Amino acid sequence: MLLENKQVAIIGGGMGGLLLARLLQMQNVNVKVYERDNDDKVRVQGSPLDLHEDSGLKAMEKADLLKEFYANVRPNASKARIVNKDFELKFDEHSIKKSHSELNSKPNTNSLQDISKPRPEIDRSILRSILIQSLLPETIVWNSHFTVMEKENKGWRLHFKNETSFYANLVIAADGANSKVRSYLNAEKPIYSGITMLEGTIYNAKENTPNLFEFSKGGKVLAFGNEQTIMYGTKGDDSLMFLLSSKIPENWISESNLDFKNNQEVFEWFKEFYPEWSSKWHELLLSNELYFIPRPQYYFPLDQTWKTQENLTMIGDAAHRMPPFAGKGANLAMLDALELAECLTGNQFETSENAITYFERQMLERASRATEDTLKNGEQLHSKNALEKLVDIFNATKMQ
Repeated sequence: MLLENKQVAIIGGGMGGLLLARLLQMQNVNVKVYERDNDDKVRVQGSPLDLHEDSGLKAMEKADLLKEFYANVRPNASKARIVNKDFELKFDEHSIKKSHSELNSKPNTNSLQDISKPRPEIDRSILRSILIQSLLPETIVWNSHFTVMEKENKGWRLHFKNETSFYANLVIAADGANSKVRSYLNAEKPIYSGITMLEGTIYNAKENTPNLFEFSKGGKVLAFGNEQTIMYGTKGDDSLMFLLSSKIPENWISESNLDFKNNQEVFEWFKEFYPEWSSKWHELLLSNELYFIPRPQYYFPLDQTWKTQENLTMIGDAAHRMPPFAGKGANLAMLDALELAECLTGNQFETSENAITYFERQMLERASRATEDTLKNGEQLHSKNALEKLVDIFNATKMQ
């Protein structure tokens, strides 16, 4: 096996990195995951994940974790209610009864119809916990904030903010959209998509946003108007995550001088920027336990490439950052993990360089198609007729 008696370092303990570690350990590979979080108690940000049959679910099956996954699925989390800016209900998926075959049908990945396909959803924190618990003790080296690395022998010497250093024969970057490891492979800069999202997380949402919490019915709410969107959903821990999404100039965050730690200041901005939206939405901005993260949406070039190295590669957002409008980010990261593990532990390739070359070629072709899809969806979701278009698609799905 290519990795026999080799030490593998995975930088980043997200879904892709943890799953890759699990798959490598199933083949008796020596692997460590270096994660910047202090421990596994850190709150996991982000909306619930819907795993796709041809990627996320496929990877979980290969990792022998499907039983644990389905034991923690939230049945209503994938169901959508669509409203307009005046909070008038236009479509309610909770009222639709679907057969087993419909619930497990393969989506059309080339259009907005993909968004209307129900798939099993799980909270990110729960999925991460499942993956962490599947690993051998001490696989994850916590409080390891990567800073730099240099070549040593035929591998790499890794350095971290806490002044520790480790040697690895093979390094795999799984450190997300702002990867620090990526620069050792590819110097291409991300491209701004024209869309910026403001993410808000509300804890104890049942008390802090009672009306919106109840309206979601444990699922997600999608709102469209004036070429803007508001999307929110609840999680199993009674928190609520929402996204305000608009076409905004790239330098808006720096030039606005908006203090995202000042909730009142953000609320005033919202009333000015979303002036025609119903005051019912104000409940999102008035919570006592509310935290914001601005998220300008970038993507890497569709034709990106780099020279393969025998001791370094990357997966997930580090390799193919893209906006979330096709719901493929985590799924692609998990599929990357599966395919890289198979390339490195199978008998198909004679050298690590050959294995990584094949993996990167397949990954980049797949990522390019996904990026094109998500950019197209982002444009449609922020168009003047986004509401009508999406309601038509959901209604068409209802009639199938």
